[in-house]
Amino acid sequence: MQHKGFVSLVGAGPGDADLLTIKALRLLKTADAVVYDRLVSADILELIPVGVSRISVAKSPGKHSVPQDQINEIIVNLAKSGRRIVRLKGGDPYMFGRGGEEVLALKQHNIAFEVVPGITAAAGCSAYSGIPLTHRGISRRVQFITAHFNNDEPVDLNWQSIADPDSTLVIYMGLANLSLVIRSLIEAGLSASTPAAAVQNGTTDTQQRVIAPLDRLYKAIHEQKMKAPVMIIIGEVVSLADELDWFHHALEETVYEKNAIHS
Repeated sequence: MQHKGFVSLVGAGPGDADLLTIKALRLLKTADAVVYDRLVSADILELIPVGVSRISVAKSPGKHSVPQDQINEIIVNLAKSGRRIVRLKGGDPYMFGRGGEEVLALKQHNIAFEVVPGITAAAGCSAYSGIPLTHRGISRRVQFITAHFNNDEPVDLNWQSIADPDSTLVIYMGLANLSLVIRSLIEAGLSASTPAAAVQNGTTDTQQRVIAPLDRLYKAIHEQKMKAPVMIIIGEVVSLADELDWFHHALEETVYEKNAIHS
């Protein structure tokens, strides 16, 4: 009788390979196969040993992608072959990562699993952009939402609750519907001058950051030609970004040093 394998649902973090957890790295080194998403960075994929099967189930905004049911089937079938599987997901598996759906599929087939948390993109992008998600006297609450809406579903978010000037709002997958989100927040009472930021490719050496008042954020993003993945952060804590920034200064110093070496 063939034994069923084991699946580790692993968070790869926001992009910087140095932010990968020790357990995640150990599991990558001992896996028989790795099933990974589009948001897993190339630097992390390079940590997978030669000879380990790599299966991409990348989902790209606005393009044909692997349906979730098919991803579930791939993971289940690999596990049934008796192998050790790492299901590698960008950020944290349980933060808008549909990790719960994949675990339910494993349970339906009596396949053993574990869940390894990763640094979620909100934490990584905010820290690498000089934006504390909370700050005494400014923000005591954080709200996480996704602005990825299906075409056939109504936008049923409670905008009155979300438009809280004393909290920080973090929006995952918010680029495509950002104009709708901004309009809804302002109509619900959030000031148009509220500081807001957009962070592209957070925690990587290609990170870009745009800061603007809420009502100008959409235009600023398009002027910079930002593309997904982009994290949106809205709230008074964004006003601290320039003062608390460390990563962009480090990038500038690195570029300066490289240019000095080659000059």
